[in-house]
Amino acid sequence: MSLPAAAARGSVRVFHLAGVEKVYGSGEAAVHALRGLDFDVMAGELLVLLGPSGSGKSTLLNILGGLDRPTAGRALFRDLDLGAADDAAITDYRRHHVGFVFQFYNLIASLTAEENVELVTEVADDPMPAAEALGLVGLGQRRGHFPSQLSGGEQQRVAIARAIAKRPTVLLCDEPTGALDVATGVRVLESLVDVNTRLGTTTLLITHNADIARIGDRVVRFADGRIRSIESNARRVAPRELHW
Repeated sequence: MSLPAAAARGSVRVFHLAGVEKVYGSGEAAVHALRGLDFDVMAGELLVLLGPSGSGKSTLLNILGGLDRPTAGRALFRDLDLGAADDAAITDYRRHHVGFVFQFYNLIASLTAEENVELVTEVADDPMPAAEALGLVGLGQRRGHFPSQLSGGEQQRVAIARAIAKRPTVLLCDEPTGALDVATGVRVLESLVDVNTRLGTTTLLITHNADIARIGDRVVRFADGRIRSIESNARRVAPRELHW
């Protein structure tokens, strides 16, 4: 099964990057994590950020998620300048527009799956019921289980449910399958693809795995803090077709 490519999916710009740089430290000890990035992200697309460790992918995701700020250049979410906005505006942006999924699940061990998701719904304006969010990732029957009673893949899907329950505009995923075996990773990717397709959530997914890049509308290839290429996939491959 293939999915439609980005050309027909979105014409509204969600992110605009122009000359974005990120430097940590100064002088001879300075580390140039990002070196002049220029590209746009469109509403509803699934964008895969591909490259080796240390190539700048996570730094970019942190800037787009309002967790860090660029040293130079402009990173815009719609009309919000993520580098120039004050802390209150950035906090509001993260709360209302951004969902995060990391490699490690960061679930609270003493809470059930449903209660972990409800932590987000309590601070959202128009949240999705926790049970509905868990149902979207195939865990409707497991909502009363604690993290210790769930497999790694199930815990990651709870983390996805938690991220989407506040109905974010964008979903930022940093190596969400990095700690999982292939079969479990495929199930997690299926959940992310379902969210992107059914809810229209703009999704950025970091990976160092070239095969996973085939599930995206476009692939941004990173090396040494620079974008080496941006390619459109002729078709989006279903996760179950992947082999790595």
